[in-house]
Amino acid sequence: MSLGVDINVNLASYDLISRAGFVNLSREASRARRFVSNLNIRTPSIKRKVRNLSGGNQQKVVVAKWLSRESDIFIFDEPTVGVDVGAKVEIYRLIEMLLAKGNAIILVSSYLPEVMGLADRIVVVYEGAVTGTLVRSDFDEEKILRLASGIVNSGDGGKP
Repeated sequence: MSLGVDINVNLASYDLISRAGFVNLSREASRARRFVSNLNIRTPSIKRKVRNLSGGNQQKVVVAKWLSRESDIFIFDEPTVGVDVGAKVEIYRLIEMLLAKGNAIILVSSYLPEVMGLADRIVVVYEGAVTGTLVRSDFDEEKILRLASGIVNSGDGGKP
């Protein structure tokens, strides 16, 4: 948080922009500017400390850091907690863009509308055990809440 946007964006990928231990500063700045533009990160400068950005923009810097790694699989853990509605929409758009490019995404979220809106499959866990796996055609809020509460079968008297 105390480092600039440029450094944060590149933190996970310095091996891609360094040679013999020396960072190519023009590549570092170029990559940071590209991600600031692509993710619409609102900052007056790529040198701005991340802690001085809004919560939504801080979140987008974290996403940019991992996107810069050019991974195939991404894990989003509560990606929209503490961000405004506009930033949520941008994060959802980013997730949908990654999926369209063929990336795999694991989304961990306690916000059920978010999960139901983004997921193709939901794996419900209660006290460390999987209580159910649902495909999109089987998404049902009541069923998911029951599974998340440990009630695996509605006809068993409520016992998990």
